[in-house]
Amino acid sequence: MNYAHPEVLVDTQWVAEHLSDRKVRVIQTDMDMTAYNSGHIPGAVFWNAFTTFMQPDYRFNFEYKAFSELLARSGIANDTTVIIYSDHNAGANCAFWFLKVFGHNDVRVMNGGRKKWLLEKRSISTEIPTITPTIYTLKNFDISIRAMQEQVKAAINTKSALVDVRTHQEYCGELFMMKPPEKNERAGHIKSAIHLFYELALNEDDTFKSAEELYALYSSKGITPNKEVITYCAFGARSSHTWFVLKYLLGYENVRNYDGSWNEWSRLPDTQVET
Repeated sequence: MNYAHPEVLVDTQWVAEHLSDRKVRVIQTDMDMTAYNSGHIPGAVFWNAFTTFMQPDYRFNFEYKAFSELLARSGIANDTTVIIYSDHNAGANCAFWFLKVFGHNDVRVMNGGRKKWLLEKRSISTEIPTITPTIYTLKNFDISIRAMQEQVKAAINTKSALVDVRTHQEYCGELFMMKPPEKNERAGHIKSAIHLFYELALNEDDTFKSAEELYALYSSKGITPNKEVITYCAFGARSSHTWFVLKYLLGYENVRNYDGSWNEWSRLPDTQVET
C-alpha cells in the first residue's frame, strides 16, 4: 500500500539537490523566527504562521490581494514549485492547505521537516536571502477543502466523521487554547467528535508513517474513506496536518479542514459542546 499522492512529499535529499533551481522556492514557516534565525535551509524564505496566514483574531486571511502580494514578494510565480518545511509538525501542512485553498498548483511538503534536515547534519544558513519579486496571478479559489460552521453542525451525530486532532486535555475540556479555561470560555469538543491526536501520524524523526500504518490508525477510529470527514483543532493549523494525511497520503476523497475550529466554535452561542 503506497501513498495515494506521493508527489506532494519530497525528501531532504531532493531539496538539497534543488536549492539552486530557479523554479523552486523553499519556505520555512513557524510561529516565530527563533528557529529560522538559528539556522535555516540556505535560500529559504520565512513565513510567520500567525501574521502571514492569519488575522489578529487568529482567523485565516482569505483576502486575495494579501495572498498575491505574499507570494509575489516571496519570489513565487504561478509555475513555481513551492517546498514547505517547519520546525513545528503542523506548520508546513498548514501552509500547504492555505496555498491549496488559493489554487497554487505545485506545493510539496519536505518529509521530516527541519528536525530531519538537522538530524542529517545538512547545510544551514543564518543569511536572509535577497528575493526578486514576481507577479502572481490568482486563478482558482478552492472552497471544497474548507468546512464552514454550518457544515460542521450538519455533521454532528451523523455517519460523517468529525475529527478533533488536539491534545487529550483540550478535547476533554481541561484546557482552552492550551491554558485552563477562564470566565465564560467554553472548553471541550464538538458533540460526537472523535479524538485522534495529529502527531500520531508521525515517526520519531517527524517523517510520516507508512500508508499501511496510517490507514490502520484512522480506520481503527472509524475514520474510513467512505465517510465525509471534517478535521478541526484550535485554529485550523494542526487539523490541516490530519487533512493532508487523509486527503493526500491515504486518498480520502471527501475530507475538509474546519479552519474556524475551536477558536470559532467555542465562541458561538448555539454550538453543541461536550467534555
